Amino acid sequence: MTVRIGITGAAGRMGRMLAQAIADSDTPAALTAAIERPESTLLGADMGELLGADPSGVSITADLSAVAEQIDVLIDFTVPESTLVQAAICADRALPMVVGTTGFSDEQARALVATTAGIPFCQASNFAPGVNLTFRLAEAAAKALGHSADIEIVEAHHRHKIDAPSGTALSLGEVVAKALGRDLSQVAVYGREGRTGARDRNTIGFSTIRAGDIVGDHTIIFASEGERLEITHRASSRMAFAGGAVQAACWLVDQPSGCYDMQDVLAGQESKT
Repeated sequence: MTVRIGITGAAGRMGRMLAQAIADSDTPAALTAAIERPESTLLGADMGELLGADPSGVSITADLSAVAEQIDVLIDFTVPESTLVQAAICADRALPMVVGTTGFSDEQARALVATTAGIPFCQASNFAPGVNLTFRLAEAAAKALGHSADIEIVEAHHRHKIDAPSGTALSLGEVVAKALGRDLSQVAVYGREGRTGARDRNTIGFSTIRAGDIVGDHTIIFASEGERLEITHRASSRMAFAGGAVQAACWLVDQPSGCYDMQDVLAGQESKT
């Protein structure tokens, strides 16, 4: 069965990557709906032509409701306000939803969980398989070294990214904090300035870089007396994120209602091999 996929933010950088990833997917999949914000100048444009290929017959629209019956699953990489609007439509239409949007406030995050409680829903701060392996490595390192090491997370992204730290960096922090029995909200330190005093061993530090066209770099450092362990993931193309999101979408359509993440996707696929 070919999985019919819709994408939001279709004309943006990530939207175009998602469209290309769908076309390149090993799993039978097809882009059947493309949604953009109402003020977009590209409404009505053909997605195939937008990608520099032959016309696809899929025109960009501003209304998910109008094309919901044409898709089996929606992939959303936009901004929190837009994601919540699309989530309400997906919930109303019992449509599975994959979300890669980051930067939610606590209130928005709770609203998203409540809205999507009755549908298959997969959310991740990063869908790249390599990043999700990095989460596992960081968890193992934290359990082995975390109580005797200072932990710092450094992330870098392009100059247009609007939230900081990145969702992936925060997820790394959550993974490590959980492994050590700590509450990230209590131990996170977001940048330092002035006379800060000696470092508290229990804290988890975050440093953010925004520059140029950096796709996404994440490093977690475990530094103790006499040695330092660094685990780094560097993305050279958004295609890693897009390919993982398409992988998640194709997996999600066969799942019961519930909240999933990329770790669930990878575990489900490992069980089939």
